Amino acid sequence: MKYRAVIFDLDGTLLDTLDDLADAANRVLADAGLPVHPRNAYRYFVGNGLPMLIRRILPQDRRGDEEVGRLSLAFREDYGQNWHVKTKLYDGVAAMLTGLRGRGVALAVLSNKPDDFTRICVRRFLGGWRFEVVLGQRSGVPKKPDPGGALEIAGLLDLPPEEILYLGDSDTDMKTARAAGMFPVGAAWGFRTAEELRASGAGELAGRPEELLGFFRDRDGREVNNGDAE
Repeated sequence: MKYRAVIFDLDGTLLDTLDDLADAANRVLADAGLPVHPRNAYRYFVGNGLPMLIRRILPQDRRGDEEVGRLSLAFREDYGQNWHVKTKLYDGVAAMLTGLRGRGVALAVLSNKPDDFTRICVRRFLGGWRFEVVLGQRSGVPKKPDPGGALEIAGLLDLPPEEILYLGDSDTDMKTARAAGMFPVGAAWGFRTAEELRASGAGELAGRPEELLGFFRDRDGREVNNGDAE
């Protein structure tokens, strides 16, 4: 199969956002007089949208809709000011994106991060590469693992799903890709483990970003070996 496009998850796949997410959430908890969590715990708290993040970090007896809504607003305010303090591209992402663009591969982002934050993050950290489509969580649109967003991107790219490779770091991403009929590749450098990615349906694993180039041919039709970044 010749893949012609890649849909990327954002947090934990292209961008290491864990520190800024954890710091903002812990500040919100501390301001509310609630216990905070260690950084690595946030690997499992994030990935399913803001309301679910807040629900997961709250004590079980404080997870009512009113409390979740109030802390969600507080998180958006804090994170909106501090989302770029420690966030950075993972090592190898720049070479991967440059190599893909050089091979004529279309690029897209699909995130459960709110749509406005998704677009801001892409402009700030990934503005050096052209992304044909960037979508975050939008009101009234089901979030991942619902395949609707991925299939919307396929339609905008005018490509059948089977010609699209989907790279993500969580079970949510693998399930999204499978449901959309795309090929799921697990980003083993991200928030979740290789074992979890395999168990949730990853067709292949990439240990570092440059390995993704192994799925594509160059413009002259030559096979590209894993890790052969331009």
